[in-house]
Amino acid sequence: MIRPSMLAFALSAVTHSVLAVTYTLPPEGSRLIGAPIMVTVPEGNTLPLEAFAAQTGQGLSNLLEANPGVDPFLPADGTQLVVPQQIILPPTVREGVVVNVAEMRLYYYPPGGNTVEVMPIGIGQAGRETPRNWVTTVERKQEGPTWSPTPNTRREYAKEGKTLPAFVPAGPDNPMGLYAIYIGRLYAIHGTNSNFGIGLRVSQGCIRLRNSDIKYLFENVPVGTRVQFVDQPVKTTTEPDGSRWLEVHEPLSRNRAEFEATQKVPLPISPALRAQLVSEGAESALERRSGMPVKIGI
Repeated sequence: MIRPSMLAFALSAVTHSVLAVTYTLPPEGSRLIGAPIMVTVPEGNTLPLEAFAAQTGQGLSNLLEANPGVDPFLPADGTQLVVPQQIILPPTVREGVVVNVAEMRLYYYPPGGNTVEVMPIGIGQAGRETPRNWVTTVERKQEGPTWSPTPNTRREYAKEGKTLPAFVPAGPDNPMGLYAIYIGRLYAIHGTNSNFGIGLRVSQGCIRLRNSDIKYLFENVPVGTRVQFVDQPVKTTTEPDGSRWLEVHEPLSRNRAEFEATQKVPLPISPALRAQLVSEGAESALERRSGMPVKIGI
């Protein structure tokens, strides 16, 4: 359950839809939004961590980053889960759809409003990458998408002993879910028939969302909307009150060797920025990579 005292504090700037989290935008010059909340795993729990992620509008990776050591398959009764609902907005325009692949989140800025919808996503597997730096637009939308997997995809499934048909009709068993938003010529933002993949690298390169999230986007995002992909595992902000904040996520592996290695992937930051952050007392945040904003400096 969610502690009432913590929830009341968090909801001062955040409201909840079915799965996405809606934030009130901060004024220009500020990029820090929301507040973390705590969830207690109830007695007799039989649910995986993904269920708690879905209930709080997070992806599996978001809860794993914030709660290291928690069993993803069956969190222990009484475990206090930190829900990372405080976020630093990506340092780009507040327009259309912004996808930060490093944190596995999608940001949608409704036109003419003062809010941002934040949704967890699944992205492409290592070797079948989701774009990391790209600006495009919504080309078209389709309710009840079909799926024609490429020969290469069918071969990959066959290596695992799985038979994949050449054509998958629309319906609840389709990996693309019930709605698809096509961007550019090769990619789509779509639903899923496997919620466990939200917050993981599991797709063939497209963006996966939980079905209620893609339904919301399908109904609200018009054709022609700007879509930007960024890859920012390290985000910083200096707020109007002078406070400095740092948010660090596990960066995406750049190749198969990094993906399969046991050591951490190096953070893609310049030596100058690293030196500055270290001087501000951010060493533990850079090492911990909690995916949550940490106050640094004086």
